[in-house]
Amino acid sequence: MLSTAWKVSEGSLRRRRRLASQLLPTTTKPAQCYSCPPTARLSHLVNLPEEANLGEALDDAMRLIERNNSELKDILPRGYQRLQKSTLSEMLRLFAPLPTQLTGDAFGLIYEDFLSNFAMAEGRLGGEFFTPYSIVRLIVDIIEPFHGKVYDPACGSGGMFVQCAKFVERHQGSATHELSIYGQEQKEVTVRLGKMNLALHGLSGDIKLANSYYEDLHHAVQKFDFVMANSPFNVNGVEKDKLAGDSRFPFGLPNTDNGNFLWIQPFYSALNDQGRAGFVMANSAGDGGHSEREIRRQLIESGSVDVMVAIGTNFFYTVTLPVTLWFLDKAKAGTAPGDTVLFIDARNQFRQIDRAHRNFLPEQIELLANIVRLYRGGAVEVAAGSDAKLKQHFSDGEYADVPGLCKVATRAEIEAQGWSLNPGRYTGAAVIADDGEDFTEKLTELYEEFTRLSDEASELRARVDSAITGILGA
Repeated sequence: MLSTAWKVSEGSLRRRRRLASQLLPTTTKPAQCYSCPPTARLSHLVNLPEEANLGEALDDAMRLIERNNSELKDILPRGYQRLQKSTLSEMLRLFAPLPTQLTGDAFGLIYEDFLSNFAMAEGRLGGEFFTPYSIVRLIVDIIEPFHGKVYDPACGSGGMFVQCAKFVERHQGSATHELSIYGQEQKEVTVRLGKMNLALHGLSGDIKLANSYYEDLHHAVQKFDFVMANSPFNVNGVEKDKLAGDSRFPFGLPNTDNGNFLWIQPFYSALNDQGRAGFVMANSAGDGGHSEREIRRQLIESGSVDVMVAIGTNFFYTVTLPVTLWFLDKAKAGTAPGDTVLFIDARNQFRQIDRAHRNFLPEQIELLANIVRLYRGGAVEVAAGSDAKLKQHFSDGEYADVPGLCKVATRAEIEAQGWSLNPGRYTGAAVIADDGEDFTEKLTELYEEFTRLSDEASELRARVDSAITGILGA
């Protein structure tokens, strides 16, 4: 029944979004092109005479490009004159053949790779401007930004926007026609990274320098179709007296000195009546008590909490702790699905990159997004290879609770858990098949093996000690 009811609502939602899209203004050009004067082009730079000042020529090229493209003003790098001429010559030599060898979004992908590797190398500081690709991809695949205004009030280097564009293109759309991009970012250098990221992917948007705790330069309340963010966790010292009466906080301000719900409420408030949000949040926000619990209760009772996904450790460069992805959907309010929340425990879904880092495989992202699609009554996607797991868990092609993986909880069940939004409270543990072995017998065998190995280790240690003593004694 839930699946059928939501299928009607989902289809209606798509039609309403498409109709509304015809009325939306856009800040994105029909096709993003940049003017590059002849003396700023790579073909000119690589053919400069040997005695030319390459550093000066490159700095001049950056200035000329900015002068001809207002959206690039003050974002291109400078300071090439500080580098050795041999380094610049080698860089130009390596870049010279690329225009004839690369097509499509190649330079955008190179920039993404630089950002990712720099963020990993910088650790905590790198994570302030970069959210790992697989997390962003999962958020995008769940909120499904086919068309509309996208907002990120903590946009960092703009990765959320880029992945929204790629989502549209994967579904045979044109991002420059379908999406309007808006962001805020507190650090000027990061604003430049974000604008550069958009430019290299053929996108444009309105990214403003602002402190999103106190400033709302886009007048965001009820304005956006999609909100995505990876905001700072558990920030203290926010001056809440400056926020009194601010319409971005309809459920009131928390009493605790913690900024989590000073982010969550503006994400909610920025959505229009059909809007969806997906964002990263500290686990503590799902279980916090007192004033945080009261704000969470009001948010749940609004009917807008859609999906909660528990993510395991080591996915982020800023923290090693597990986190939770929150998904809101204001179109659910007043419908039967509005009284339910889908909880997914993805802590056992990951690929180990190295000792300290994990991510999702494409088929794992697709599986998690497909669970949400089934919950909403939509069609699944299997291009990335999730079909085997789907058949294993959802053999009849309909959503069903899977212990240890996913559970649809009613509002009454959530209230009984103290308005907790921690997925682990609802999904339970996975069912482990009985392998038919007697536990006592198996334990005895393992203990015997452990004893044998311990005896061998003791014997080997004695032989090593004897050998070392002999050498030292000699």
